[in-house]
Amino acid sequence: MLLVLCVDLDDDLGRKTDIETPVIGRDNVVDAAVSLASVDPEDSDVNVLFEGVHIVDEIDDEPVEVAAVTGADAGDVVANRAVGEEVDTVLASLTASEDVRSLVVTDGAQDESVVPVIRSRIRIDGVRRVVVRQAQDLESMYYTIKQVLNDPETRGTILIPLGILLLIYPMTIAVESLGYPGSALGIISGLLGLYVLGRGLGAERILDKAVDRATSGFYGGRITIITYVVAAALLAIGGLSGVTAYETQLKPLSAVEVLAALVNGSVQWFAAAGITSSLGRVTDEYLNGTFEWRYLNAPFYMLAIGAVLDGLSAFFLGSRTLEYLAVVLTGGTLLGLASTLAFAIAESRLHSAKRHNQDPSGPSSK
Repeated sequence: MLLVLCVDLDDDLGRKTDIETPVIGRDNVVDAAVSLASVDPEDSDVNVLFEGVHIVDEIDDEPVEVAAVTGADAGDVVANRAVGEEVDTVLASLTASEDVRSLVVTDGAQDESVVPVIRSRIRIDGVRRVVVRQAQDLESMYYTIKQVLNDPETRGTILIPLGILLLIYPMTIAVESLGYPGSALGIISGLLGLYVLGRGLGAERILDKAVDRATSGFYGGRITIITYVVAAALLAIGGLSGVTAYETQLKPLSAVEVLAALVNGSVQWFAAAGITSSLGRVTDEYLNGTFEWRYLNAPFYMLAIGAVLDGLSAFFLGSRTLEYLAVVLTGGTLLGLASTLAFAIAESRLHSAKRHNQDPSGPSSK
């Protein structure tokens, strides 16, 4: 008896339809193929199922059966094991007295990796790979390229490495003089690499979402639009202030002292940016009716972190004593704990009051 095995290694049939696998019998396989084609007409496993039915219809000189077995969308090892279990189920359902041979039908080399698993259970007479004939004109090529660019999995496996490769050359010549003859070619290659890399990462969707969010913020009256702009300006000022603080140091600095100088000159501005942005977020939450008392912790946390970083950087620069650092660390910790405890108590009491108003206790009147 010949058993025609249609292999779907990544379980498209099971994931995209409600059909339980394995599928045994010509009519059942036809129904499964139609169901899969109705959900995803472009899935190549549809052709595998119909090819298995076609082989069965062509053979009339010996008993023949067709079955569809699937794996799992969880790696080759798990998928191969699942296919092996389904092949065992199919063989257990057959009642033929003679030896059973198999013909494996797949849609590519990836599915053929399961052939050794099947061979360990049943003799394989051959492997049939289904190749769909397509028109070779320009329109077909354009459609194929478009499908590749729109497929997230393909973009991640092809376009991202390609973009990185295109960026290697401009990154190499970036260390050379701008008068280097290949600089123009490097710039072109770099721009192309950035485009391909961004296309592969789906950066256009991220940019569209950011624009939509900013637009909705403008028309929705969100105060965070203003506070984020102010915070960005404060961050820029803080960066410049940190560089200025570093340049005004008169003595040679170690690596730790360089970092301390940058932090000491910018931490006040960074803390102000964090407080500004957090207050804007709290205001929006209040206006939207989703305010929680614990949201008010953010400005106090920013203030505490800023004070601690300012004290640490000043201590490493030698402008503050160890006692001052201890006071700052203790004060920042107490500020964070106090704000957390205070707002937690306030929120707890507010919720208790709401529950009391909604379900007051007392004797019910008759």
